[in-house]
Amino acid sequence: MSTNISKQKREDLLNKIKEIRNYIAASPQDENTGNLLSYLSDLEKDVNGKKYGLVFEEHREEIDEVLDTHTPVLTESKDLFIDNGGQMNFLIEGDNLASLKLLEKTHKGKIDLIYIDPPYNTQNADFMYDDTFVAADDLYRHSKWLSFMKKRLLLCRKLLASRGFIFISIDDNEAPHLKALCDEIFGEDNYEKTDYIQVRYPDKTLKSDMRYHKEIEQVLVYRKSFMAKPYLKPQEYDYDKFIYSINELSAGKEIELGGKKVIVFEQGEYEIVQHDTGFKDGLKEIWATGTILNGNSSGRFFRDYLDGRKDIDGLGILYKVYGIGDDQYPYRYFTGPKKANATKGKYYQGVPYEKMAEGATKVTPIPNFYDMAGDFGNIRHEGGVPFNSGKKPVKLINMYLDYFAEKDITVLDFFAGSGSTGHAVLQRNSLDNGTRKFILCTNNESDICRDITYNRIKNVLTKNCGSLKYYKVDYIPVSERMYYEYADDLLKHIRELVELENGVNFTNNAEIAIVLTEEELDNFISQLENNTKCRKLYLGHDILIDAQQAQVLRDRKITANIIPDYYYKELEG
Repeated sequence: MSTNISKQKREDLLNKIKEIRNYIAASPQDENTGNLLSYLSDLEKDVNGKKYGLVFEEHREEIDEVLDTHTPVLTESKDLFIDNGGQMNFLIEGDNLASLKLLEKTHKGKIDLIYIDPPYNTQNADFMYDDTFVAADDLYRHSKWLSFMKKRLLLCRKLLASRGFIFISIDDNEAPHLKALCDEIFGEDNYEKTDYIQVRYPDKTLKSDMRYHKEIEQVLVYRKSFMAKPYLKPQEYDYDKFIYSINELSAGKEIELGGKKVIVFEQGEYEIVQHDTGFKDGLKEIWATGTILNGNSSGRFFRDYLDGRKDIDGLGILYKVYGIGDDQYPYRYFTGPKKANATKGKYYQGVPYEKMAEGATKVTPIPNFYDMAGDFGNIRHEGGVPFNSGKKPVKLINMYLDYFAEKDITVLDFFAGSGSTGHAVLQRNSLDNGTRKFILCTNNESDICRDITYNRIKNVLTKNCGSLKYYKVDYIPVSERMYYEYADDLLKHIRELVELENGVNFTNNAEIAIVLTEEELDNFISQLENNTKCRKLYLGHDILIDAQQAQVLRDRKITANIIPDYYYKELEG
């Protein structure tokens, strides 16, 4: 029987706290008594706190201080708007914690796919905390990184749709800590897998001055809930042209190979009859040729025990191997070489009749190792922008877009960097006429957002492939001010949130309009004679339409959408 030592220590400490409380209660009371009892309650709460999980020193960032006294808003850089038709996409420049807080207002439970490539904290000046790179000798290096990530992952979990997935690139500097953190935030049951990505091949010139040469990075994959299921692509069977019946004409000879029962049939003791796929009726069992792969159980058995047995059994042998099949066909057939100079035969797997009736399709499980060293090696050619050391290949992002059969998903990357995620979405849409949308968030350190991310998306946008709006995060001071003192300032930034939430553009767009004040409504109504294209009006939630104005909208067949009051509702109190 095991003993929980930590539990015993915890109970012992709680008993001591109880004794102190009883002593205070029995002593003369004064103005300090209440404070002392409150302190004891705090100690009890800490002792009874977390029993298992990741423990680290939580840190505050400068952005936390800013958000304590300011509320973030979005301001559009209208000169950077790219109007190419198609879906509206968004690039947000600013601290991604503030960006995520804004997205919580517009996209809570609406994001299908999140891919992020956060700083790896490699001790090579790749992770900046409060405008200072975290050095290798910083005793709180891991704690700062975990604090930084935890705040952002807690917010992005709120953004994920119930069918959503998040993919996080990382290397072994923080991979174990990130896994523990994600288990805590997303739930251990929602951990899907870890992908291992080969990002480079061995290089002797690099190995000459280092002890170890890393070739692999990881991608952690989590789902939002049990409703998130990756799309498994149906694939054509490799036996869609012919099927076979295998008839045993005699008992054969039983032997044992590799701990498995094997029946050996010599020539004349069996027959294999080939049929076209239209001939199914009357067949007791349906067989088809498959591929012998070293990676599967059939391939390993052939390699280890059957390959080369022609010198023992002769030519044209049929092997019936038990224990490597399934419930319906608990065995597989192999044929040895038919000619003296041949080395390989064929492999036959059983095909359930219903599978043939369904159109001979199957699905392939998703692997967790990918050799992308060549793609990483050629990454400088992607997107037409520099930033080579920080890019991820479009192929990697495309692999995760494949988790969805739907072509209208919403994709978020809040460590956008060079913009590979946006590039992949646009590329996929151009290939299959999809309507996927992306939101990219990145800071503008070294002008990366404007000079790298934006330029890359501009380079790959094509006509009707999609459009792009460029927003910047600004801040409005709210501390020590009443709501009515800054409400008008917030009103100036409602338009951007409406555009972001609904994927629309109000600039020079005659088909939609936005009205946020009574005066703007009067002006809109009066100008309708000059605007015959408008069909949708976004209306502030506190604006009252009189009967005459409502009739005008009906006559013009204009639908009024009420703008929700939740954008800044938490500030009203």
